[in-house]
Amino acid sequence: MGISYKQFLQLAQHASLRQNQERQCIEQTKIRVNASRGGRKPLLSTESEIGLCLFYLRHLPTFEILGLQFSISKTSANDIFHYWLKILREILPASLLEQVKNQVSDYEMVQELLTEFELLVDSSEQHRERPGKYQEQKKFYSGKKKKHTFKNQFIILPQAQDIVDVIVGLPGPASDINLLREQRKKFATRQQFKGDKAYIGQDNVATPHKKPKNRRLSESQKEENKIFSSSRILIEHLIRLVKIFQIAAHRFRLRPQTYQRIILTVCGLVRVRIGAFVLPT
Repeated sequence: MGISYKQFLQLAQHASLRQNQERQCIEQTKIRVNASRGGRKPLLSTESEIGLCLFYLRHLPTFEILGLQFSISKTSANDIFHYWLKILREILPASLLEQVKNQVSDYEMVQELLTEFELLVDSSEQHRERPGKYQEQKKFYSGKKKKHTFKNQFIILPQAQDIVDVIVGLPGPASDINLLREQRKKFATRQQFKGDKAYIGQDNVATPHKKPKNRRLSESQKEENKIFSSSRILIEHLIRLVKIFQIAAHRFRLRPQTYQRIILTVCGLVRVRIGAFVLPT
């Protein structure tokens, strides 16, 4: 399911607590006719329902196959997935900045600490269903991929210890450098970054040497590019961890409105997987 068994048990415990909190809030304002806990009992245990949600994110079966795996109908599988996805999104911050965004003092302290690092930045595209409206088709059509795509951009720590910030679900044709200019507003003005050739020309971003037109790079420049690539490759490894969850790797076939919630939940699971975010005991 993309995380260890111990991590799954901790996640299930916190998701159950959040579910109980939401039920208590609803009960306080609900005008009840029938007794509490009445009606048909659930077909699956709480742990099985959370496992179903993670199984779908990790392997991307159809909901009919997912229902067969858990001995329920495809409609029930669909409902259970979307129910627990909302709860998982609430308890799993997708990035370090999101984790501390509600504490002003912590947020400012994290901004200051991050200036000691040269953060890695890169983007990726994911194939999506072709939109029905022509204007939406033009908006999301990527000439690079020759498909309609979503674009996501990641900023991580130098040794890939954590996802510092992530933006997801933008139109595929959006340029990497413009996305970074928007993301930089969340960081200190002197924050340094390291990116590929797509970020050439942006202040505070180290990039490799670009081959001049009708000329060649010198041997020293080639060696510098090789060293640069070896230090930047770690962000590719972290993006690979995100794409271990097949829903982030293949054509996105659910409603486009759910894309952001799903991918940010996957980023939260990746943070749990690598130990960047530890659920409190």
